[in-house]
Amino acid sequence: MNSVNFGLTAQDYRRHRAGFPDSLFTRLTVYGVGINGQRVLDIGTGTGSLGRGFARRGCLVTGLDPSAELIAQARELDAEAGVSTDYVLARIEDSTLPAASFDLISAGQCWHWFDRPRAAAMCAHLLRPGGLMLCTHFDWLPWPGTVVEATEKLILEHNPDWRGHSGHGVHYKELADLTGAGFHALQSFTYDEDVLYSHAGWRGRIRASAGVAASLSPEAVHRFDTAHAAMLTTRSPAEPLRIPHRVFALIGRMPLSS
Repeated sequence: MNSVNFGLTAQDYRRHRAGFPDSLFTRLTVYGVGINGQRVLDIGTGTGSLGRGFARRGCLVTGLDPSAELIAQARELDAEAGVSTDYVLARIEDSTLPAASFDLISAGQCWHWFDRPRAAAMCAHLLRPGGLMLCTHFDWLPWPGTVVEATEKLILEHNPDWRGHSGHGVHYKELADLTGAGFHALQSFTYDEDVLYSHAGWRGRIRASAGVAASLSPEAVHRFDTAHAAMLTTRSPAEPLRIPHRVFALIGRMPLSS
């Protein structure tokens, strides 16, 4: 697949990628995740959707990401939301943050982009004894006969190298990654939730994906977007579109002592 750079689509990423739903944060409190006063490191933070949700709930959040463009968008969104987050421009695998300095590390919609064993080991290094690790995703679901399935087929016509299609929203590899880094007491849950999009909003959401503007040339993105608009008008003219999504969350804990 072409190299992926979400900084190329930072504006669409900010405007159109659905943030994690409030229902996720409510469910996470049962697991002790996102509690007022927790020191949180949100890795691969992007435009800060997950970290901002924790900041709204009284957590002390640091966001880490290798894209200056996405961090700039995150700062603007934080200001609009009235919250404050510290940002660090770096990859988690190369972090120089102090050891044992966080109560919670969160990774939203990003774990597959890391060198996973190195990332898991670094997260274990940065968490205090008994600290929590959260890997979570909010994925569209390409069920047969849906506009999501039709959109994925169109992406593949314009970008045959795209590997992110045909997902089911469950990320089982992360259980092995966390176990290998010494996390225990693993718990996970999934549930489904629809997101409503206008045609323009869904087109923007797809442009902001790895298979389109983050990896194609501007000319190729324009060709795809034109075809996508025509397909939506013909196939699903009514708005809003009801797009099925699945939330996946995995929580692991560091031992209290070695």
